Amino acid sequence: METQVIIDNEYATLWYRPQGKIVHHQFHKFIHGDALREVLNCGLEAFTTYGAQKWLSDDRNNSTLTKEDGEWGLVNWSPRVFDAGWKYWAVVLPDRKIGQINLNMFMREYIARGLEVRVFEDPDEARRWLESVDCRGYHVS
Repeated sequence: METQVIIDNEYATLWYRPQGKIVHHQFHKFIHGDALREVLNCGLEAFTTYGAQKWLSDDRNNSTLTKEDGEWGLVNWSPRVFDAGWKYWAVVLPDRKIGQINLNMFMREYIARGLEVRVFEDPDEARRWLESVDCRGYHVS
């Protein structure tokens, strides 16, 4: 099965990568509100449809989340994606320092919930790491 494009618009591209069962988003510019929620909810739908457990977030072109989006993510979205089986998160941090600080807060929260999180500078390295981890947590060659 080939990589599927789920969303491709001015704000983001969202893929499902069957090799490794990875949901992968790339933000093209600052994203918030309905556009952000569409990406996250469609990724969640891919988790439930395909049994994915891994998410690659390429946030280099994003900034900090709004307070409303952050609360929605923590209270509404994250419990649903954890229930769907989220285990591994590869993150390419925003270029802007304020975005990095904001995303670090979410990473700490999700690590406390048992998510394995790794930070990368290169999305290809992030993808390779996710592909190297099988669903039981073992690294495969």
